[in-house]
Amino acid sequence: MPDPTEASSNDQPIQSRDSTKTDLQDKKFSYVFNWFDQNGDGFVTQEDIEKMSHMFSVLAEENDQKNKDAMNQGFMNWWNLLLDAREDKTSEKIAKQEFIRIMHAVVIAPNNFEKAVGNIVDGLLGALDRDGSGTLSQDEYVGMYKALGIPPSTSSEAFKRLDRNGDGQISREEFNQALFEYYLSADPNAPGNWLLGPVDIFQ
Repeated sequence: MPDPTEASSNDQPIQSRDSTKTDLQDKKFSYVFNWFDQNGDGFVTQEDIEKMSHMFSVLAEENDQKNKDAMNQGFMNWWNLLLDAREDKTSEKIAKQEFIRIMHAVVIAPNNFEKAVGNIVDGLLGALDRDGSGTLSQDEYVGMYKALGIPPSTSSEAFKRLDRNGDGQISREEFNQALFEYYLSADPNAPGNWLLGPVDIFQ
């Protein structure tokens, strides 16, 4: 794997580090860090990542190995990006500020983002779309996030924001747009900011 800290012209972070543009992103990345920090010790470790991967993979049916593998691989890609870009190569713990720095500098670079976050979401949506409809109902959406540790009180309101055409379903296109906005957009009014819950959690 190429060193992700040595980005090519095609792998530059999508957002600049202008603080006026990235303050919201910092808050969102901080929220993701807190979610990943499964034991609450202030660090993300491989054990935390493996716990997250397990939470996601159990949403798939028992024999759905393809989508389980996609999610597991995505999480391991994400962890390897964090490890490769960490400043202290002797430590295998990632603190919050370093996590945020690496998210900006490495993880949201286009190729890296697809290998990590994109793989997880592709596997997740594939696992949940059991009837092949290409959409998630509100019950499916809320149930998914409840299994991932996010309470229904937040995901229910988020569903309404992300269902952009108001048809009572979230399509893959709507979910992917929300994903893009959550991780890559610094627009405070983007509906995708609600992907993991109300935007006021970032205040």
